[in-house]
Amino acid sequence: MEEIKMKNISIIGSGSWATALTKILLNNVNELCWYNREEEDIDYIKKYKHNPRYLSSVEFDVSKLKLTSSVEEAINFADIVILAVPSAFCNNTLKDLPTDILKNKLVFSAIKGIIPEHNLIVGEYLNTMWNVPLSNIGVITGPCHAEEVAMEKLSYLTIACSETSNADILAEMMRCRYIKVTSSDDIY
Repeated sequence: MEEIKMKNISIIGSGSWATALTKILLNNVNELCWYNREEEDIDYIKKYKHNPRYLSSVEFDVSKLKLTSSVEEAINFADIVILAVPSAFCNNTLKDLPTDILKNKLVFSAIKGIIPEHNLIVGEYLNTMWNVPLSNIGVITGPCHAEEVAMEKLSYLTIACSETSNADILAEMMRCRYIKVTSSDDIY
């Protein structure tokens, strides 16, 4: 269990689902890198301890947050990257990054839908466009709603990766009093 807690994790996105995932993970990690493209939102989070735009009732221990407006910095920090931007903006968020930036990282999609520019689901996009091996690609699925996480209502997540040991790493990091997590090998 100690090895799992030592993995560095970054969340790419700042909407309601990214905010909820940040809340969940802060129960179990000592540090979390959180990418938000708006510098003024980062300043607000640092000062007031909550996201000014989404799930504003969620208060964060900002001493555990490494906040950045650089997606490259966030990804470089992490062993595990969680993509939680809308599918319509995923390609734009990643397109200017070095092509090998996701090498040797576990990348989990918390994104619904397809990447419109490529007509690919996120896993196929990561494998095809970023050369992430399928064994290092995972998904985070419900049934779970960001608003219920904010209220700490009992919720359920499935973390899937073709290598279930990789799914288990993130699943352990997300388990808490109000989140029950199951691992799976079904990334589709």
